[in-house]
Amino acid sequence: RWQKIFMIPLWSKVAVFWNKMFLTIIVLLIILFLDAVREVRKYSAVHVNEKAANVNSSAFDHIQNLYLSGFSLFLWLVLRRTITLLNQLAKEMTSHAALEMQVNDATEAAKKYLAKIERSQEALSEKGNGVKKESTEATNEKLRKEVELLKAEIQKTSNALRKANNEVAAVKKQSEGLKREYDNLMKEYEQLQ
Repeated sequence: RWQKIFMIPLWSKVAVFWNKMFLTIIVLLIILFLDAVREVRKYSAVHVNEKAANVNSSAFDHIQNLYLSGFSLFLWLVLRRTITLLNQLAKEMTSHAALEMQVNDATEAAKKYLAKIERSQEALSEKGNGVKKESTEATNEKLRKEVELLKAEIQKTSNALRKANNEVAAVKKQSEGLKREYDNLMKEYEQLQ
């Protein structure tokens, strides 16, 4: 499903501006967070010096503002990381499917060539040890080289498929860890509220 979403042409047009929007919002959230830290420090210093009753409610509001801006900043970074991981996972799944198709095609081609070699060897053995023994040896040598090339190609594509499987598994594991961390943070956030 995510693969289909990331392949929508509108997404590729928005993705160009996504980094700029992300940086703009992150800078804005950092400024808000730093301002909240400054206000909390200011009112905590006033609270220690004056111990006024009306300062407590104002300080409490600024502390809540600090928590809100901090969690917003953190959740924005988590959202960015989640989208990045989903995008990587979609790309890896696409390349994984393409590699599987390539391996299947190479295997089928190798089977066809092996069947063709066996048929030609049977036909040659039926003819017997005739006059063209030298040409059959040359043909056999040529066919052996083709088989070796096909085996090397199959090995290469199977290695690529194995690597893609490992990468997909790593991305899935990383996204599961991120999900667990996000759930834990949401529980902590609910407890703080």
